[in-house]
Amino acid sequence: MNRIAAIVAGVLVALMLASSMLFVVDQRQFAAVYALGEIKEVITEPGLHGKLPPPFQNVVLLDRRVQTLDSAESRPIFTAEKKSLVIDWLIKWRITEPRQFIRNSGADIRNVENRLSPIVQAAFNEEVTKRTVIAVLATEREKVMNDVQKRLADEAKQFGIEIVDVRIKRVDFASDITEAVYRRMESERKRVANEARSTGAAEGEKIKADADRQREVIVSEAYRDAQKVMGDGDAKASALYAEAFGRDPQFAQFYRSLTAYRTSFKSKSDVMVVDPGSDFFKAMRGAGPAPVAAPARK
Repeated sequence: MNRIAAIVAGVLVALMLASSMLFVVDQRQFAAVYALGEIKEVITEPGLHGKLPPPFQNVVLLDRRVQTLDSAESRPIFTAEKKSLVIDWLIKWRITEPRQFIRNSGADIRNVENRLSPIVQAAFNEEVTKRTVIAVLATEREKVMNDVQKRLADEAKQFGIEIVDVRIKRVDFASDITEAVYRRMESERKRVANEARSTGAAEGEKIKADADRQREVIVSEAYRDAQKVMGDGDAKASALYAEAFGRDPQFAQFYRSLTAYRTSFKSKSDVMVVDPGSDFFKAMRGAGPAPVAAPARK
């Protein structure tokens, strides 16, 4: 019985010893083997590996994937025009030299990020201060990111890392000048709107004047044509009257008298002062046309 217990205890001790001496390296990791605080070996190949049991040797695993570092705080940067800009950035980096990384920052990734963030901010400061606002926002935005990445390349080597990419997420004016920029934009939009209204009003007046001119021309031409038609009609009417009155001059004289009476006595309130013996009332006194004889009966 004691022998079986001793065998089981020996197996457990062997398993515990083996578990402390064997470790697995994932393909997404580096493994640094320490011996009394000194790096003895860096394992880059994935698989099962062995080491001495603690405290003779220890293993630290490092993530070899691409990491992302965002700007911790947005600090204003002055451009070449002395305009204050706030830039939000991010960088992509990864570990390339595990020994150098551990010596410089230890095994904690947060240590290197805390030290790298002000370096990136300083690089952006140097690049932005050489350029105008338009260059940073549009024309040289890509060049700013490339130049910052070049500046960080040498700095990254001392950390044992590689800068994979640098990106500008957002560029904005500082809060103290944003309101002034908005007011200037509003004034500019109002100026453009007023200019458009003035141009529209001028075009409207031009169109209205042209329409009035065309109306006057059309009315004048219509009046001319109407007068011409009326003149032709009056001429034809006069010719017909002359022809009709020429056949019976006495009836023509009587008809003219009736027409004069109709025109003179149109309103009951009209007052006329005429000599009773004048020829004006000749038709009223019975001097009208001779009666026409009735046709003889057969």
